[in-house]
Amino acid sequence: MPEAWFAVPGALSTLTGGYIYARRLVAALAELGWRLDVVPLPDSFPFPTPEDVDVACRRLARLDPSRPVLVDGLAFGALDSGFLANARQPWVALVHHPLALEAGLSERDADRLRQTETAALATARQVIVTSPSTGRCLISDYDVPRQRLTVAEPGTDPGKKAIGNLQVPRLLTVGTLTPRKGHDVLIEALARITELSWDSLWAGSTDRDPDTTAALERAIHAKGLTDRIVLTGSLEADALSNCYVQSDVFVLPSRHEGFGMAFAEALAHGLPVVGCAAGAVPETVPSDTGLLVPPDDPEALAAALASLLTDPARRLALAEAAWRHGRSLPRWNQTAAQVAAALTKALVS
Repeated sequence: MPEAWFAVPGALSTLTGGYIYARRLVAALAELGWRLDVVPLPDSFPFPTPEDVDVACRRLARLDPSRPVLVDGLAFGALDSGFLANARQPWVALVHHPLALEAGLSERDADRLRQTETAALATARQVIVTSPSTGRCLISDYDVPRQRLTVAEPGTDPGKKAIGNLQVPRLLTVGTLTPRKGHDVLIEALARITELSWDSLWAGSTDRDPDTTAALERAIHAKGLTDRIVLTGSLEADALSNCYVQSDVFVLPSRHEGFGMAFAEALAHGLPVVGCAAGAVPETVPSDTGLLVPPDDPEALAAALASLLTDPARRLALAEAAWRHGRSLPRWNQTAAQVAAALTKALVS
């Protein structure tokens, strides 16, 4: 049985896209005959304390170097490159998106993360990315050789076809409340279309970034939208799937996405998508399945939403295209096969 280590910061049970990817990857690799042993790292990454860096390095240094070590990008890009370069372990980095592209960072923090991640990636025998877009970024901006890159897009499970909300059109948003997801832009857009019939359901963690959540709740109140926007917090898979089924439009104005698993899930349920042409979103959302507008443009976002709310025929056409495309999305066994190939290469490169 082929074996590898998988180092992940924080709790693997966390309900965000990156951790869902990690959990599904462990299970799918097991079905291919791989043993992937999870190595927990401190949860302060990508902004670790010096003590947590020391803990992580000591824990990684003890791993059997005869196995490849897959390290989640939240930690890998913030680890000491000197340690990585001098260790005997064959490193494989899993990059969902570069750390410096997280919204809300100061210019100083973004520059520092760009430097540390570039140095760390130079030590990796293989680099796995979740979209071609992220791969191109690492080649052009982080000096990662093309031959060391593997694209392993997240798998997407088949979904039940959305039937919509029975009362008023429902706008579904799925994503952790962080600056990168653009919920603030969505509030501004929704405030521009209050004369139309809609309600808005936001599913996603409200406690990973309490300051952002508090600011969004204040903005919702200030715009008079407290009766029209519902924040559910994190939802388990079945409850989240039910939200997709009972919605009419999926909207998420992310400022950047390394892939965008929620967009793929929306397509798998046959929901038309409204989002931003940022990062990998244009790759994930074909043009006939949704409307993409520039990031940080609430007026354009409002116009896109209004066009679907007021034109049911157009909404239905996009929904049918989304359903067709969603049925062709890659499954987790395909993701696992691509990762397994990269892990194998790491032992011989």
